[in-house]
Amino acid sequence: MRIHLIAVGGSAMHNFALALADAGHHVTGSDDQIFEPSRGRLQAAGLLPNTEGWDAARITPDLDVVILGMHARTDNPELQRAQELGLRIQSYPEFLRFATESKQRMVVAGSHGKTTVTSMILHALHKSGRKTDLMVGAQLEGFDRMVDLQAHHEWAVIEGDEYLSSPVDLRPKFLWYGPHVTVITGIAWDHVNVFPTEEDYICQFEAYLDTVQPKGVVIHCTEDDKLQHVVSRVKERRPDIRWVGYHTPRHTPTSKGSAVTFDDGTALDLALLGAHNMQNLSAARACCQAMGLPTSEFDANMVDFTGASRRLEVIHDDASRDFVAFRDFAHAPSKLKATQASVVGQFPSREVTAVFELHTFSSLNETFIPQYKDAMNAVNHAIVYFDPDVVRHKRLPELHASFVKEAFGRETLEVITDTDALAQRLADVPTENHVLLMMSSGRFGGVEFSPAPRPVTS
Repeated sequence: MRIHLIAVGGSAMHNFALALADAGHHVTGSDDQIFEPSRGRLQAAGLLPNTEGWDAARITPDLDVVILGMHARTDNPELQRAQELGLRIQSYPEFLRFATESKQRMVVAGSHGKTTVTSMILHALHKSGRKTDLMVGAQLEGFDRMVDLQAHHEWAVIEGDEYLSSPVDLRPKFLWYGPHVTVITGIAWDHVNVFPTEEDYICQFEAYLDTVQPKGVVIHCTEDDKLQHVVSRVKERRPDIRWVGYHTPRHTPTSKGSAVTFDDGTALDLALLGAHNMQNLSAARACCQAMGLPTSEFDANMVDFTGASRRLEVIHDDASRDFVAFRDFAHAPSKLKATQASVVGQFPSREVTAVFELHTFSSLNETFIPQYKDAMNAVNHAIVYFDPDVVRHKRLPELHASFVKEAFGRETLEVITDTDALAQRLADVPTENHVLLMMSSGRFGGVEFSPAPRPVTS
């Protein structure tokens, strides 16, 4: 097939380009800006556009399909040319469904933990020699890219996002996939820019469950009340589905992670922190079992799993001073609470400084920010950073530090709106008997933690 990708520089889209080229298709792409690591990976594969920007001349009648990324706008000249020519235009989730139509599809959905659960499933299957098509939201150790599509694979493992498919396809991505097996990790209101009420958001998951294939399997967290209400409603009209509940297994912190015991008595020592990761582990275990992998094999394969990229990732560790710094992708209220609880539980004798960046549309929206009430109360020192320029760029109302502090409901909360001030505050974090936790789906305005050099002692 001849395939052109509009907005090829995105995290998912450039991986799609690499996967499609590897599968033997003729692939071209375009974008107005392409940054690393996308740029280098596209260039190495011979897929980097000669110039940045949009050019309608790239769209020719011989194209079999144009894949439209979410970054593009509806007035994109390449999109308009494709529409004029009557070409097949698809979002990447629509194309992914097309490409995996003959496969058994395992989809991981939910408001939190999707990438980690998907990573666990792929890690376990990969170690057992079971290769699958895949689409996951982070780079995984042992995998060349985040997307793979091969004709001989029996299964496709897909991270199912509830956000919109493309600028011209306003359906949630996961409504395209039609899973044979799926897990929903939980429901916590997010993406307020497209789901303005919590009920709007919850309804997407009910609609998603209606897309499960006949006699499919739904694995669901029994500890999530909102999810359980949705499951109970759908159960009434989908008696053909096999419903499998899971919960957080018993676990205790260890010096290297956690000791976990499943209901069947199986005990494991893992390099993972926190209750939320034990819950993710239980979800992945049930998914792999539904896909035919014995639990004993899953358990053995997970012993060396260290987590997905940017999920409680250690960025600095000085054991001699009992200091460690983590970076985490957490950005929704439920994710913040779970991540902090994990760190505090793992290091009960150390003080913890947590820094959270308001970066997503929802987190910078004054109507949603009150959802963060008490979300930074688990740590000793809490800091919230946001960039007023990002607020303006997203065309949101001006955000005031006093409002943010009041919304979080913590009197001692520090609110920082300047990168120089943030860099100085990070430099002031104690680096002895302490933990630093940096949480964001962004980049903290380019500010990174760098511990001060220690004096040389003779």
